[in-house]
Amino acid sequence: MSKGLVVVLSGASSVGKGKIVDELLKDPDLKLMYSISLTTRPQKEHEVDGQDYYFVSHKQFATALKKKELLEYTSFNGYYYGTPRAQVDFLEEQGKNVLLEVEAQGVGQVKLFKPDALCFFVLPKSMEDLEKQIHEIYGDNDASAEMRINKARMEMELAPLWRNTVTNEDIPLAVAQIKAKILEEIEARKTKK
Repeated sequence: MSKGLVVVLSGASSVGKGKIVDELLKDPDLKLMYSISLTTRPQKEHEVDGQDYYFVSHKQFATALKKKELLEYTSFNGYYYGTPRAQVDFLEEQGKNVLLEVEAQGVGQVKLFKPDALCFFVLPKSMEDLEKQIHEIYGDNDASAEMRINKARMEMELAPLWRNTVTNEDIPLAVAQIKAKILEEIEARKTKK
């Protein structure tokens, strides 16, 4: 059985990665499995443990980190987020294509363990549009909005490091561009054998 493809989606804060991920996971041609992350942040009312995230304590997260059980991790707003390595390894070894949604700084960590991972950075149409979107989402909390805008600016500085960038002006178009690259990579791997 051939190994699955690890696909990593990253991009600036609030650029619309979640909606792109949802569409990619629905596509039967891609046969993508979503890698569920660990987080120390509190579970929101609509979230399901083991489906949206694995909600863990700071102590549990620190233990996973100490045991080198995470492919990558980051912190934001006082909480930690990370990708469990065993889950990705298992799916990949089963021949499943695995989709990870990670912060920009986490992609380098993933590439250390998964050098063949296909990575995408999602760009906004413009920084002005992204700032407007962040203010719409977090408008009731100016401090949170400003923190996310500053984070997005730093993440955008990393964009030139990616081989694959996609501008999210239109979700169906962004999804189609990512899908085409994934299918191209799957085909290329078949011919290597």
